[in-house]
Amino acid sequence: MDRLIPLSIPNFEGNERNYVDDAVGQGWVSTGGAYITKLEENLAEYLKAPRVAACQSGTAALHLALVESGVQPGDLVIVPTLTFIAAVNPVRYQFASPVFMDCDDSLCMDPVKLRRFCETECRMQEGGLIHTASQKAVKAVVVVHVFGNLADMEAIMDIAQEFRLKVIEDATEALGTYYTQGRYAGKYAGTIGDFGAYSFNGNKIITTGGGGAVTAKESKAAEHMQYLSTQAKDDPHYYVHNEIGYNYRMTNLQAALGVAQLEELETFIARKNKNYDLYAELLSSFVSGSLLPFREGTRSNKWFYALQLKGVDNAEQLRGIILQLQERKIQTRPIWGLIHEQLPYREEIAFEIERAATYSRCVLNLPCSTQITEDEIAYVVEQVSEICKQ
Repeated sequence: MDRLIPLSIPNFEGNERNYVDDAVGQGWVSTGGAYITKLEENLAEYLKAPRVAACQSGTAALHLALVESGVQPGDLVIVPTLTFIAAVNPVRYQFASPVFMDCDDSLCMDPVKLRRFCETECRMQEGGLIHTASQKAVKAVVVVHVFGNLADMEAIMDIAQEFRLKVIEDATEALGTYYTQGRYAGKYAGTIGDFGAYSFNGNKIITTGGGGAVTAKESKAAEHMQYLSTQAKDDPHYYVHNEIGYNYRMTNLQAALGVAQLEELETFIARKNKNYDLYAELLSSFVSGSLLPFREGTRSNKWFYALQLKGVDNAEQLRGIILQLQERKIQTRPIWGLIHEQLPYREEIAFEIERAATYSRCVLNLPCSTQITEDEIAYVVEQVSEICKQ
């Protein structure tokens, strides 16, 4: 292969340049402008959500959702350990503490262990769920839809209702994923819980360079998060601020890019699904591992493809495979290091972490850009197969 096959890069085939040039021409390049409103309106329409607030990043979206959930210093928030660290850090921004939860075989949060933690490690009292050992209030659960795979939201929402937990969906990897069957048929990732966060980072299925968005089940909550994202300004002419706000608003230039990208989202998802199916076909006889499936009863955006490798059980083994593929001009990556093992979080509660530890050592993400060709996919499979036979 003469050129690098990247892991995941943006695709600008539509109106991106036209809309960005228009925003520049109008002089609206900062945190005001028509494209911000248009992106929010178009996203709300696409997601069938009451309201969307565009912001600077998926991390900012998660932080705003935690603020709106009422998470206070000293509270506990249940989070996955198998995720990118940005899903967890906003808990600390609120001076709260994470409780790390294991994954199931979808790589998303395990609802069986989530229930067991609430039943055996906590107790219900008038104010809500209390962690027995620490006497801290458990306020919320952050559910990450890993690689565009929907978590088991029916089970998680039942648990949240029973134990009075706010549900924040980290849908930063799952824009466009929705249920096709069951109680939530037709509902998009990020619109089932109390809050939903999205990311438009450069490697996401659509991008604004940086950027993100947050939505809420209640329109007033989304409106309040939008207000907080613009420094909580209460007077259009004078600098009056009645709450602590944040500089989290998306810029009009980013939004112009996002409006164009959203127009192409369904095309991108169709390509992601087609390419995943080709990988699955070519890997059907791969004896050294298997391509992880996506949850039945859903239409996934299939953002990232995860290959579980047999006989690979430590980080250095996986790193060796990645480096060999890199020499052959194929960019891959491992799944994340577990967050409860990271230095800032080693003293926090980690509940029965088992599957996540296994998956963290043996999952390889394969190139999945929407521009990847069939020949490139075949080359990736050929080289992975050759290296794993060694």
